[in-house]
Amino acid sequence: MAFGSHRMRELSGTYTFSSRPRAVENRIKVPPQQALRNYGNIMYDRRVVRGSTYSQHILQTTAQTTPSEIQRHQEMRRRAITQKRAFGESRLKTPEALQGRTHVDVQTDLYLEELSDVLATTDIECQTDAFLDRPATPLFIPAKTGKDVATQIEEGELFDFDREVQPLLEVLVGKTVEQSLLEVMEEEELECLRAQQRAFLELRNSELAEVQRLQEQERRRSQEKERRIAEQREALKKEKETAEKIAARVFSQHYLADLLPAVFTSLSDHGYFYDPVEKDIETNFFPWLMAEVNKSLEKRRVARQLLDGIIYEVAQTRQAMLKQQESQPQTPEKSDVENRENVQ
Repeated sequence: MAFGSHRMRELSGTYTFSSRPRAVENRIKVPPQQALRNYGNIMYDRRVVRGSTYSQHILQTTAQTTPSEIQRHQEMRRRAITQKRAFGESRLKTPEALQGRTHVDVQTDLYLEELSDVLATTDIECQTDAFLDRPATPLFIPAKTGKDVATQIEEGELFDFDREVQPLLEVLVGKTVEQSLLEVMEEEELECLRAQQRAFLELRNSELAEVQRLQEQERRRSQEKERRIAEQREALKKEKETAEKIAARVFSQHYLADLLPAVFTSLSDHGYFYDPVEKDIETNFFPWLMAEVNKSLEKRRVARQLLDGIIYEVAQTRQAMLKQQESQPQTPEKSDVENRENVQ
């Protein structure tokens, strides 16, 4: 809290205090550790002694720590560690991150602070006074004052155990008996509740069995009903199909009664009905006969062609011989012999 200037004035032999009011400035409170880290102020260093050194309690150089004190300090330290561990386990921890994610530290303070691995450090020097060599200050022991007074108390004057313990025993016994009766009544009530629960469960199981039997009976009835309905439908369907087939047969018979003669007549006119012998002669004998005739005629034609070729060659030869005889004169005897050879 900020104050203004102080003024002291004297009014009729008394002093009064007054100051001019003003607005309080918003100052940022910096923790000592942060101030020491940021500015290196040695006033927040515990190794620096503040104030007068004579008013502090200084231990004697000859004083030594006893084993009991060491054990007590160790026990206190162990107890503090145990309490800290129990407090850490009892605290609600942040749940584990989901698969593929990680937790990130986020500043939630009012004023953000830059986080960096490299700390800014500065070198600061301070000149202190030299230590004075003087003996240790002895402990202050006040002088004994007053008188020692004692009081004699006889046996039984302050406390009679048998008389004082009687109301306590009555209360304890009464509470024990009352608690026992309550427990017995509670056990009897629980037993009654269990018996009622068993009877209820038996009744419920019997009712469930009866319900299941009725459901099964109803299911069988519904299945039988559906089966009967399906059979009736199938019978009606078959009866309908039979009636349709009979009607179709009767209609076809009436329709074919006049159609068959006309169809047979038309087929006969178109040659679908024939004599097997005549059909066999036309399809088998006549083609074979024509093929044989064609073969015979082909042979005759080939023979005629060969004969014509021979006759043509003989005629050409005789014509050439006649021309040769005409071009060369011969004696009558020789010519007669050649004519004979040619004729032969």
